[in-house]
Amino acid sequence: MPTRNVVILGSGCAGLTAAIYCARAGLQPLVIEGREAGGQLSLTTLVENFPGFPVGIQGPQLIENMREQAAAFGAEFASGDVVAAQLGQRPFALQLDDAGAEPLRTHTLIIASGARARWLDLPSEQALIGHGVSSCATCDGFFFRGKDIIVVGGGDSAMEEALFLTRFAASVTIVHRRAEFRASKIMLDRARGHEKIRWIPNARITEVLDLAKKEVTAVKLESTDGAAQRWEMPIAAVFLGIGHVPNTQPFRGQLATDPDGYLVTRDYVHTQIEGVYACGDVQDRRYRQAITAAGTGCMAAIEVERFLAEAH
Repeated sequence: MPTRNVVILGSGCAGLTAAIYCARAGLQPLVIEGREAGGQLSLTTLVENFPGFPVGIQGPQLIENMREQAAAFGAEFASGDVVAAQLGQRPFALQLDDAGAEPLRTHTLIIASGARARWLDLPSEQALIGHGVSSCATCDGFFFRGKDIIVVGGGDSAMEEALFLTRFAASVTIVHRRAEFRASKIMLDRARGHEKIRWIPNARITEVLDLAKKEVTAVKLESTDGAAQRWEMPIAAVFLGIGHVPNTQPFRGQLATDPDGYLVTRDYVHTQIEGVYACGDVQDRRYRQAITAAGTGCMAAIEVERFLAEAH
């Protein structure tokens, strides 16, 4: 198998933008799409904050447009996921989850494998993602203006989501399975001091309604403190604020990560290994937007082009 100029891991906004730029530069990039092709945007319905679409665009359609654009310039695509990587020598070697496949070898690597949201893993919750269940307040809060909303979680992420959602919602109820909250004092005090935020500690969601209507209308809750209480609460949306898990497993021990597993970069997209770049949600724990992911994908591709030009 010939050694590639560049392999891009991930097919969300970051990976596909990198593919467009690398392909236009004549680098013939290979995009490994990953188990969740399209990334988080493929789980989103209407996207209204990506520039260039005055009336919005469906998330999966935006991803498909970007994929077609990359392919038109010569990008190649492969299904599967990278399960192991050897970055200690050149060319780099990548092993896909197809056990019989030869390792991929590449002169440069762009890691755009994203981060997956933590979910409650309820069948009803999963079925209603994009229809009132969300893990991104910045992306979807606007759609629930004047509605009652639930945020699940007890850390800073949940407090940030709740405070942001107060701009739109009639009320925001924070549901947490414990009585104590992990959030920092300053974030907790801000949330407690907001007149729109309500609290249900010692409780968990057991079901999200209504699958038949294909929209969130209520949740079923039960107590977690031994009181054995169960009740139903009308609601228009459920936002998960229990964090994200960056998809960095194959690179643990080879690339620097922060305590939560996000890749550490310098000068925006450089890892500590020359020729290896990271972009999008796999290294961005702060913004996590389609447009910022696309921007860093562009940066990574330009750095790859410069690196290869200097190497030859």
